[in-house]
Amino acid sequence: MNIFTLSDIFIYPVKSLAGIRISEWDVVETGLKYDRQWMLVDENGQFLSQRRLPKMVLIQTRLTDSELILSAPNFSDFSLSLELKGGAIIQSTVWEDCCDAQHVSNDADAWFSAILEMPCRLVYLPSKTKRGVDLKYANNTDRVAFSDGFPFLIVSENSLNALNSELENSIEMARFRPNLVISGCESYAEDSWREIRIGEIDFRLPKPCSRCSIPGINPKTADVTKEPLTMLNRLRKWQNKIYFGQNALHNQNGNLKVGDIVEIKISGKKQPPIFES
Repeated sequence: MNIFTLSDIFIYPVKSLAGIRISEWDVVETGLKYDRQWMLVDENGQFLSQRRLPKMVLIQTRLTDSELILSAPNFSDFSLSLELKGGAIIQSTVWEDCCDAQHVSNDADAWFSAILEMPCRLVYLPSKTKRGVDLKYANNTDRVAFSDGFPFLIVSENSLNALNSELENSIEMARFRPNLVISGCESYAEDSWREIRIGEIDFRLPKPCSRCSIPGINPKTADVTKEPLTMLNRLRKWQNKIYFGQNALHNQNGNLKVGDIVEIKISGKKQPPIFES
């Protein structure tokens, strides 16, 4: 019997900026600690992402015990304290969902505005703001930070390998911005998973992840490319959307580390059904 394992963990402290690859991390109410805890918004409080500003992917992030450090080409590094105090409340919107976010600082706004060449503000999700998940797929106690909709995105290594086997030039997993990468399973095996356990944490996988334009952005250059979206449109399209990976919710807090065993507790027909072989 094949053994499935957790092979990679990624967090994205600031929504749509470059992520951080880590070997062990805590899971809190909203998902991986600090994942999408910060977000850039425009003057109207609308979230900014690579869909609108591909160059956001070139802004690197790293964490110390006390700071989030941001780096961008041709700019000095900028550091933020992980413990925010004060700050005005800004009504901020992620798609159709409006929530109370906390303004970080004018200095942070100026740094990002200079890089992105447009006025923007950096906001933080305070603990008192409880952003829920769509109740069609979640319980009323499930929470998420500034992710589009779910606290976790799960993808298997072999799903990427299968896609790369169809492409002239291979792409890296970073294009899909997963949180958890699973090894040892067949390609697209995650399409059929409903409940799994990774290490000490149970997960529900309520729906596949429909993909936007971001996988078409090269994370090293911010260039927009036709692939992999053209190939995904041929291989993974259903009802006018393309799918890659599974959204997930966690049942309890705890700790995850690379090498954790993955147990498939409940599986069913592949989601979406067009992928059922």
